[in-house]
Amino acid sequence: MKRTEWAERPERSNLALLRVMTWLSLRLGRPFGRVLLRLVAVYFVAFSPAARRASRDYLRRTLGRPVRLRDVFRHMFTFATTIHDRIYLISGRFDLFDIELQGQEHVHAVLAQGRGAFLLGAHMGSFEVVRALGRTVPDLHVAVAMYEDNARNINAAVAAINPKAAPEVIPLGRVDAMLQVREALDDNRLVGMLADRTLLREAGPSVQRMMFLGSPAAFPLGPLHMAAMLKRPVLFMTGLHLGGNRYAVHFDQLADFTDVRRENRAAAVQTALARYVQRIEHDCRIAPYNWFNFFDFWQDADAASARQRPPATHPTTPTP
Repeated sequence: MKRTEWAERPERSNLALLRVMTWLSLRLGRPFGRVLLRLVAVYFVAFSPAARRASRDYLRRTLGRPVRLRDVFRHMFTFATTIHDRIYLISGRFDLFDIELQGQEHVHAVLAQGRGAFLLGAHMGSFEVVRALGRTVPDLHVAVAMYEDNARNINAAVAAINPKAAPEVIPLGRVDAMLQVREALDDNRLVGMLADRTLLREAGPSVQRMMFLGSPAAFPLGPLHMAAMLKRPVLFMTGLHLGGNRYAVHFDQLADFTDVRRENRAAAVQTALARYVQRIEHDCRIAPYNWFNFFDFWQDADAASARQRPPATHPTTPTP
């Protein structure tokens, strides 16, 4: 099976440049760093045609109007901002931000059960702002399950800032990944996953096509299947950047597979996936510049739908 575009695309970040920017940002402050971010965003708008096209396609679906170049710039600048702010969040500089927390009672509830929980997010806003929850849950521990290949440089640069604060990473795709996830849950930790990208293009046992922003798109079933097999609750988390230094962090209950019988798992997973996609679409519409999938998210699905439609018929015009 063919892998999706994002899985094949090499990481474009430069580790040396990231380290220089981190050093400058920590010493000269966030306002100075944001000046550099504008240059970074201009560079990607100018020299990343594939990302630019993907941004236009996505923004066309959410803005409901013609997409201007400044919209694409704002989209990429928002992405750069969330990456840059990780520097300060990992350093514990929460005083630099105005972070609104909603739904933290759901996190308290699942941790009170003592069996951990899955925390599903998307490539939207900042997952790093979940650290702000630590101010209300002192013993909070989050292990992040992810495919490392496409973000090694960014992860290495961020981890170098504060090694003690770097999140525990469970590398997906390895034979012991499920065991590590189970151990983290049994230790009453949250296992965070970004569940909006699939490795494979074709639909199958691990991929489900769902209507999303007007067209079918492929979403992975693996994270929810894992939660169902391990019989754990699942929370949805989003950390939207609202401009300036403002973030809105929301937690919601997505599913609870604790008492789901084996014969009912497939239906429960489908219901949870539908809720997950609906939540992402809702957040895309209220904060459109926070969606960071800069590849052809719908291309294969749109092409498949076109192939399945019968050809249009037109009345024959008699020749004079």
